[in-house]
Amino acid sequence: MRQRTIVCPLIQHEGHYLLCKMADDRGVFPGQWALSGGGVEPGERIEAALRREIREELGEKLQLTHITPWTFSDDVRVKTYADGRQEEIYMIYLIFDCVSANREVTINEEFQDYAWVKAEDLPHYDLNEATRKTLTLKGLL
Repeated sequence: MRQRTIVCPLIQHEGHYLLCKMADDRGVFPGQWALSGGGVEPGERIEAALRREIREELGEKLQLTHITPWTFSDDVRVKTYADGRQEEIYMIYLIFDCVSANREVTINEEFQDYAWVKAEDLPHYDLNEATRKTLTLKGLL
């Protein structure tokens, strides 16, 4: 089984948290709302990976003012690729508290939508299991 280290930013701006709705045809949690993030490449430093993933998935204009390592977790997931293939992967999640200076997001093809959500509205979203676990641990659910 392949192992992946995943960096996940919990991005907050003025009391709202950024959620991204995964594309229906790919990823570990197709069609559900999630935190952004992705895999650390071989030889890549963790914060560099986090910043790269944010740029790739959320665009160049989102500006982070604070990045603080917060917690980690792990589990085994089945990833579905755009061509329909599936793979079981051992996932190690490194989660960061992040504060953004703005809400200027441009999502890539991994997502079909995004939303800045007040904490009290988070339970109304179809959150994937890993995001629900993270937000519960943070005291937001």
